[in-house]
Formats: sequence, C-alpha cells, structure tokens
Amino acid sequence: MITSAFNMRVWAPVGVLTSLAYCFHQRRVALAELRAAGDQGPADRSLLELKMVQVVFRHGARSPLKPLPLEEQVEWNPRLLEVPPQTQFNYTVTDLAGGPKPYSPYDSQYSRTTLKGGMLAGQLTKVGMQQMFALGERLRMNYVEDIPFLSPTFNPQEVFARSTNMYRNLESTRCLLAGLFQRQKEGPVIIHTVEADSEVLYPNYQSCQNLRQRIRGRKEAAALQPQISVDLKEVKEEMGLDSSVEVDFLILLDNMAAEQKRGPCSLHGSW
Repeated sequence: MITSAFNMRVWAPVGVLTSLAYCFHQRRVALAELRAAGDQGPADRSLLELKMVQVVFRHGARSPLKPLPLEEQVEWNPRLLEVPPQTQFNYTVTDLAGGPKPYSPYDSQYSRTTLKGGMLAGQLTKVGMQQMFALGERLRMNYVEDIPFLSPTFNPQEVFARSTNMYRNLESTRCLLAGLFQRQKEGPVIIHTVEADSEVLYPNYQSCQNLRQRIRGRKEAAALQPQISVDLKEVKEEMGLDSSVEVDFLILLDNMAAEQKRGPCSLHGSW
C-alpha cells in the first residue's frame, strides 16, 4: 500500500503515498516465537518473511501558498512546472469506492492566488517532481532489487496508492511510482483519495469540531509572546514592512522553504 498525504502541520501543509509496513509486526512475532522456543541467539533471517510495506511521505518542493506583501517579489515562472520526462506516468484518480475524483476545495483555493511570474500557489515544481522520482528509485532499490518483494513493473494487485485530494500530492504520487517502477506497468495506475470533509491523513480542522476548539486562539496567543512578537517586529523592519502588515512566521517560513528549492529557472527578487 502506498499513500501520499498532505500533512497539514502547524507550520505548513503536506503530501503521501502508502504501500508496504506490517513486516515489522511479523518480525517481532517471529523473534518472540524463537525466544519462546528457547533460542536466545540471533534470529535466523531466513525464517522471516516480508509481508507488507507502508510508505508515508510528503509532497515534493512546491511554490509558496501565499506571497509576501513586498514590492519586490520573487518570480515563479511557469517553466518551473515543466514535467521531467522520466517522471511521466499516466494515472487515474478515484474515490475509495472507485467513483469519480472528488472536488478539491484546496485546489480551488490555491487557483485564486497567482504569484509573480504566473505560477499558481501551492504547485509541485520540477524540483519537487525530481525529488519524488528519486525517492521512488530508492524504494525500488530496497524492494525490487535488494529484496525481490515487488515486481519490477507496476502491478495493481501489489500496490495500493492513496493520496490526499490535492494536485501537488497526486502528482507527487505519480512521480514516486514512476521512479519505483521506471514507468513500466501491467495495468492501470489508480490513485485513491477522499473528499476533504472525510480526510484523515492531515489534521482536519474543517470536519473535526473538537480539534478546531483545541487549536482556537493558539496561533494568535503564540504570536503575542514577548520574545516572538519582538523577533517578528525586527524581521518586518528588516524586510521594509510596516508593523501593521499582517505577516506571521508561518508565511515567512513557507516562502523561505519554497524559495530555497525553487530551482534554476527562478528569476529576480528575494528578501
């Protein structure tokens, strides 16, 4: 099973592909059985059998979710979205029951923010695609070459792909699968997802009232802590931002992380 999850942490959002993990439990069981039989020596690995592997990961590098309120903006040229040929891998998205792909309110929200240069907010970049392809190749080395657990070509009977319903996460899953199976397949590649209200792969503040109540006011309270508020004020001054402009450390961190990975096509401007 492979799962690509959008992991919405407190600092920034995520992506995931889940496929393979029950093996650790089986290993513990096998070791326990050996010890119960009076064998206190090292376990014979030939007695262990890999049953399942589960891989959970974030999406690759992306454009920022919200631009900084500066006159001099970093340019996000659409050329940064160019798909590397080795990552191309056709796929279909369905809900968990095999029905049509659900509506994505997050993608709708991101589509309303156009960054300087023309790219939309929260888009998986070429660098991000290459990162996920490289991760897929690493998994191939582990579970196709070193341990012949998976077939060298994609087989829908062996792999279950699950992603949160955001385009950058679906595309991250595509790139990982392309690297894992070197774009070879014996059947349709299907990535399963769910509606935003039912998602459990990230903290779902929209559908969980208890979670919403627990985090209510925490962000604002943290920003009012003396040292944090002083640091934020100093950063704003260094950036030439008026103190009344609403920018928090989350937005600053998100832009900084995105700029560090945006790749050689990024043009002028930085802060």
